[in-house]
Amino acid sequence: MSQRPNFLILMADQLTARALTAYGNQTGKTPHIDALAASGVVFDSFYCNSPLCAPSRFSLLSGRQVSAIGAYDNAAEFAAEVPTFAHYLRRGGYQTALSGKMHFCGPDQLHGFEQRLTTDIYPADFGWTPDWTRPEIRPGWYHTMDSVTQAGPCARTNQLDFDDEAVFQARQKLFDLARAKDQRPFCLVTSLTHPHDPYAIAQSYWDRFDGVDIDMPRVSMPVEALDPHSRRLRHVCGLDLCPVTAAETRAARRAYYAAVAYVDDQIGSLLRTLADARLADNTIVLLFADHGDMLGERGLWYKMSFFEPACRIPFIVHAPGRFAARRVPTSASLVDLLPTLCELAGLAATDYATPLDGRSLVPQLNGLPGHDEAIGEYLAEGAIAPLVMIRRGRYKFVHSRVDPEQLYDLEDDPDELHNLATAAAQSGRIAALRSEVEERWDLGALEADVIASQRRRHLVDGALRTGHYTPWDFQPRRDASRLYVRNDQQLAESESRARFPAYAAAYTPRN
Repeated sequence: MSQRPNFLILMADQLTARALTAYGNQTGKTPHIDALAASGVVFDSFYCNSPLCAPSRFSLLSGRQVSAIGAYDNAAEFAAEVPTFAHYLRRGGYQTALSGKMHFCGPDQLHGFEQRLTTDIYPADFGWTPDWTRPEIRPGWYHTMDSVTQAGPCARTNQLDFDDEAVFQARQKLFDLARAKDQRPFCLVTSLTHPHDPYAIAQSYWDRFDGVDIDMPRVSMPVEALDPHSRRLRHVCGLDLCPVTAAETRAARRAYYAAVAYVDDQIGSLLRTLADARLADNTIVLLFADHGDMLGERGLWYKMSFFEPACRIPFIVHAPGRFAARRVPTSASLVDLLPTLCELAGLAATDYATPLDGRSLVPQLNGLPGHDEAIGEYLAEGAIAPLVMIRRGRYKFVHSRVDPEQLYDLEDDPDELHNLATAAAQSGRIAALRSEVEERWDLGALEADVIASQRRRHLVDGALRTGHYTPWDFQPRRDASRLYVRNDQQLAESESRARFPAYAAAYTPRN
């Protein structure tokens, strides 16, 4: 195809690859995602670069590791000067629009998107800034175990309110794109907040799993057998204060699968709209998540970890007219998205304004060899020093100056039960990985910068909340005077313009 493609990016929040039948799960019900996978390119070893909402999203948008852009946690400002794929595509002639969640922090709430269709579900300020200098204090605004212990069906949640709006606005935007005179190609991001906790979902989705044998966590272990970072995560989430029963675990996992089914239905609705708008043939659909969910594995919940359930995510690229269906076994990550989109859009790599940490996945999409690597960083709640990860080949290495190292052979040990970091047979590999860590990061300087950033943000947030508070949260702008039927337009013309497909001929009054 010579015509530049459109991009429809479908993003879920906290969707682990293990929850999808396309990745071997036998419990989930996701026919629309299954169909994308069956005729698309499925990346089997795909990772987020930071297992937390905002840092992960900032890395995927910028193609850079979070330490390079100061995107340390869920209250870190995403600097306006950092180019995103929306900037590059927009400068290259694309319309760029965002519907749903992106968790931008700071005064810039667009970051290259020409249009933003909804507000965000999460705050844009510095109120959720962690404090590494006081690890014993549990922040009152963070996860608790109520999400698990109170899991089950409900009539409505703010997440359902938000995602229903995000999908409605995205569907409307697809029809607007089809009807518009503006013939630029488009990149539309639709980002849902499900299946993120709390594990509560509408009764109709809960009922889809009546009689279904909900699979339970594959790995359980006593608290004293956990690594230090995992024990800190238990503390910061209050898990040590509120042990979770087997029945509560099963209910939370059922609600999670039900929320994934809800996401799948929204994806189906968007894909039908894409087809109805006659845009499907020249649109590349990309599906992924910002991070995964432990879902009770090792007794842990949510994310914030480099164990597979928390950091390995789905990545499916669907464009049957361009790429044959295949599976990619080698590792890649979200920082690879920016150079991939830019290459698919025909933009020159020499146009990048900053060094990128990601590499294009176009070779893999075409069935050719590509890189086999994912690099991760975690610098937020539950940590007291930088935690870094290197995934290459069959091995995953996790390092922090305050914790014992971890090395896993994921081919022989997919559940990461056997830490090989002290195995004599792995001494050479460990030495090489330690050297690579030293070359990639100055972890002492990074730790100092994280703490300094936290101090600054605590001060700024406290100051801005003194006296009159002006929030940064995005306010969607909608001009009602240009909607539907108005008297400054000819009725026939406005109705013809709104109808899709358009009238075959101009309206002619009957005698």
